[in-house]
Amino acid sequence: MSNEHGSLIKSPKQLIIMVFASFFVPLIIILLLMVYVNSGKRDGGESADAAKSTEQLIKPVAQLNFKDASAPRELQTGEQVYKAVCSSCHATGAAGAPKFGDASAWAPRIAKGYDSLMTSVIKGKGAMPARGGSNPTEISDYELGRAVVYMANSAGGKLPEPKAPATATK
Repeated sequence: MSNEHGSLIKSPKQLIIMVFASFFVPLIIILLLMVYVNSGKRDGGESADAAKSTEQLIKPVAQLNFKDASAPRELQTGEQVYKAVCSSCHATGAAGAPKFGDASAWAPRIAKGYDSLMTSVIKGKGAMPARGGSNPTEISDYELGRAVVYMANSAGGKLPEPKAPATATK
């Protein structure tokens, strides 16, 4: 019988060497690959730009706004409410929402009047949730009304700004 197909490891010393080599050689290769990949990313300017772009990408998800509960409440403008609540659907026309500034889509809605628009916003209509998905403690009916006027007037409407509540100050 020939020893061609016999074991390459013939002693316990060779076995120990092979076990260590099979563990450490891949680790060393991985380490060298990591050093090689990261070697081009040491510039200060590019890493700052990368950090800014990453921050911009996660900002809508990861931003925390701490508010003082005892501070006086500042009322938001129609544009601010539109950007915070309404733009997610009305900017793109998602789920059949009339696009911002699209006069042909807004005309039949504007013709029904401000009260009809506000009822649709407060109660919800079609795929739009009640209050546009906003929290009543965060955005008041008055602020939603300002957003309705802002969106309707951007599409050619001539709706007057709603009257501020008696307890609110600008």
